Amino acid sequence: MPATPAAPAPDFRTEAQSLQDDLVTLRRTLHQNPELGYQLPFTQKTVLDELAGLGLEITTGESLTSVVAVLKGGRPGPAVLLRGDMDALPVVEDTGLDFASTNGNMHACGHDMHTAGLVGAARLLAAHRDELPGSIIFMFQPAEEVDGGAQPMIDEGLLDAAGVPVVAAYGIHVEADERGRFSTKGGPLMAGFADLYLTVHGAGGHSSQPQATRDPVPAVAEIALALNTMTTRSFDIFDPVVVSVTQLEGSQASNIIPDTAKLVASIRFLSPNSIALLQERVPEIAENIARAHRCTAEVDFQVGFPVTMNNPAETRTAIDRLGEVFGSDRVQEMEVPRMGSEDFSFVLEKVPGTFVFLGATPEGIDPNAETNHSPRVQFDDGLLGDQAAALAHLAFARLLDEVG
Repeated sequence: MPATPAAPAPDFRTEAQSLQDDLVTLRRTLHQNPELGYQLPFTQKTVLDELAGLGLEITTGESLTSVVAVLKGGRPGPAVLLRGDMDALPVVEDTGLDFASTNGNMHACGHDMHTAGLVGAARLLAAHRDELPGSIIFMFQPAEEVDGGAQPMIDEGLLDAAGVPVVAAYGIHVEADERGRFSTKGGPLMAGFADLYLTVHGAGGHSSQPQATRDPVPAVAEIALALNTMTTRSFDIFDPVVVSVTQLEGSQASNIIPDTAKLVASIRFLSPNSIALLQERVPEIAENIARAHRCTAEVDFQVGFPVTMNNPAETRTAIDRLGEVFGSDRVQEMEVPRMGSEDFSFVLEKVPGTFVFLGATPEGIDPNAETNHSPRVQFDDGLLGDQAAALAHLAFARLLDEVG
């Protein structure tokens, strides 16, 4: 990709000011009506209504209520993908906002902001259709907070929607951080994750006669400690792994030694090498400790999202372009990755691109007080114009790269 010091894209930041009020209204409508998982009928209909009249080629998902909208430019060229996720969380909102949700769910991770911002980007880019040297794919995605809706959308043809190759993909995620600050880095940005479900099988009996049993509980307890030790003895500290044992289960009464004991753990990793080694070491540790206790271990290792891997060249260019539009003081290059996970990683496995964080804590609120997923977290929808403009600028400028 040629390095372009200043892409001659339209002044989307100025143009976005005229959309600000409409985007705030849209965001607050979505915020009041949050939906969970793969099926988001109200959200999907709202997005379709907002996109009507823009001249986009629209398809909806078969296995989930996704929306894929394609803007065909007036000049030939490849495609750029822009993504916004749409689902909420099963969190009872406690913000006190006059547009707060009352249905027991909450947009506590800002996906209502992402959806409204992507609608804004679609409007900005559609207004410059004739100048656009290629196509834009707008990816409105359900189910980021659960199993991951990105992969089903890819399976249903997302990356082929424009009929031309996708040369880059971008997404922006709001977070509880300094208002208006864009943050990202090249290489690993967010961790991949896996869930570990482990069962130790023994032979139960009365708690007064443990010698007559093959007690699985001490084995599970020892495995839990060994997994944490493993992270510092098997993995490089500069390629970290986090193992958090979150559930332990034995018998239902104090005087019963159970036949089985169970352990559940959440695992985060930052490289393909780490997940490969985890899949080798975890069963080895569990099975050998269980054997020492005259028990057996059953290991179910379920890999979820891969590492969110930003393309270094795309990210360098994105950082420079965001600085040109919004000022270098509003753009921060991160030093280390985050250990949270994100299913935009499935897109970035197939398409070079970058994922960017946008600090959106309202003025007067401590950005460290409440984090994403808190029932009290708030995001400033006064930033929606900037969010839309950033997406539009990154996409338009990237297509201009392809035509020199």
